[in-house]
Amino acid sequence: MTSAHDAWELASFVVTVIALPFAVGVFLLEQRKERENEEEEAFQLLSDAYNDFLKIVLANSDLQLRTSAALPDPTPEQNDRMLVIFDMLVALFERAYLVAHKPQMNATERRRWNSWDDYMRDWCRRDDFHNALPLLLRGEDEEFQAYIKRVAAEERATPVIVAG
Repeated sequence: MTSAHDAWELASFVVTVIALPFAVGVFLLEQRKERENEEEEAFQLLSDAYNDFLKIVLANSDLQLRTSAALPDPTPEQNDRMLVIFDMLVALFERAYLVAHKPQMNATERRRWNSWDDYMRDWCRRDDFHNALPLLLRGEDEEFQAYIKRVAAEERATPVIVAG
């Protein structure tokens, strides 16, 4: 009887000391992998949304949105289309900010975010986008507003003031 009892006690000890911590470690590793997969999926959805946005830009090539300079003397209809496209872009930037930006990021998160930061900087260099920001940012997330206003100021050396 004692040897069976000792065997059960040894088995219990092995489970407690080795198997349980191993199982917890495997569980935590799987949770981290799942979180990384979810983050990668969110990043991919945002990238797809930006590609879809670029298709809209391409479909409106008369607005010359991928050039470095603003369209000279746009018509009222072109101004309206441009404002709608810029509104779509700001909404996409805000979504990217809310999903992908964190105060503390690991190397992968930083690499992903830098792509969005580059897009924002590129657009903020355009006169027409920069000049439309006060109108476009009304009602947007305050932290996002602060971020893109800082980016715009860095790129243009002029602050963006959003009217209340």
